[in-house]
Amino acid sequence: IPQLIVKDSRQAMAVLAAFIHGFPAKSLKMIAVTGTNGKSTTTYLTRSILAAAGFPAGLLGTIVYHDGRNEELADRTTPESDEVQEWLSKMVRNGCKACVMEASSHGLELVRLSGCLFDAVGFTNLTPEHLDFHGNMETYFAAKRRLFSDFTRGSWIGASNADDPYGARLVEEFSPNVIPYGLAYESADNVHGTIHSMTLEGIRLSITFPGGKACRDLNVPLTGRYNIYNILLSATMAWGLGLTEDDICQGLEQAPQVPGRLERYLFGNGVCCVIDYAHSPDALRNVLKTLGELATGRVWSVFGMGGNRYAPNRPLMGKVASELADELVITMDNPRLEDPALIAGQIEEGLVEGLRLGKHRVILDRPEAIHFALDNASPGDIVLVSGKGPEPYIIIGEDHLPYSDRETVKDWAEARGMEWPDA
Repeated sequence: IPQLIVKDSRQAMAVLAAFIHGFPAKSLKMIAVTGTNGKSTTTYLTRSILAAAGFPAGLLGTIVYHDGRNEELADRTTPESDEVQEWLSKMVRNGCKACVMEASSHGLELVRLSGCLFDAVGFTNLTPEHLDFHGNMETYFAAKRRLFSDFTRGSWIGASNADDPYGARLVEEFSPNVIPYGLAYESADNVHGTIHSMTLEGIRLSITFPGGKACRDLNVPLTGRYNIYNILLSATMAWGLGLTEDDICQGLEQAPQVPGRLERYLFGNGVCCVIDYAHSPDALRNVLKTLGELATGRVWSVFGMGGNRYAPNRPLMGKVASELADELVITMDNPRLEDPALIAGQIEEGLVEGLRLGKHRVILDRPEAIHFALDNASPGDIVLVSGKGPEPYIIIGEDHLPYSDRETVKDWAEARGMEWPDA
């Protein structure tokens, strides 16, 4: 068996995989998004814009891998380099003209993207996460920054959130390739959003591009202020790639529901259930704040925290719930090798009396916790089930057991004789 002795096996594997598959990235318009929150939604929006412009695109990210014809559930945000190259080669064979993918900090740091260079790159935001791997925020940011410094090609374009301090650093360092976007930051050289209205059904906004051209009175079927940043990022990358304002508008207005990202179900009894992937303090804060602005009744929060992950976030999640939820049910979420009761206790340590939270309960059985919240919610209430999003399993010990938040909510509706609404 032939052997190659190399200094860096990961780097060598990536280059060799690209060679074996015929360097498929060279045949595709390559687009990648990095940041802590918003990557999945932004990739879905970007793919919708590309479709409107006549550019069929494959997708690699946290939720699914899609090669333009076939789709399968993702097992990690950025696959290993040999898998990336295999998926890219399938995209080429299936007639894709572009690939839109999420670039995780792990994927960048562990050179899973070697063998790929990108025409457009985007940055969402940076908040504390994965610090058990990166150590501190500067090291975490350095991993994200590599997408801009090490994985771009030709006359590449970038888009970065100028309202985020780390995003502003990327704008300053990589100007003029990087186009700033934001809501607070407004100048003649950036992409700026103006919010007209926001409901559970969607967002109405306008987007102004450099030079004054605009998409006006857009109706995008997403909600939440943070999703406006995802809309702006996808529009900025598309504009930088030369797509027309009409294609951008059409793609945004026809965007699909993103699985497990503010996935909304309004039942006949007036209760709304929202399933979301939010599993960090900042993400939970964003979602609860959004729902608090939209709810006419109480906001229920049902969540747990994953075991064998960054433990300091657990009391912080409790503090966020204290500030922004009216009712809290602490439950189980992928406890892995840890005791779920211990994790729940660490979340409880962060609860602060006297803030918004009225009551909290610990129900470790996740389906039971979700059913309890839905049974006790009143008309106008919103029940947020967060942390797992579209994941089709729960990890207990080392076993991946079949489980779905969506199916749990659907089982509740069927058992109560509720009509199952479209998302």
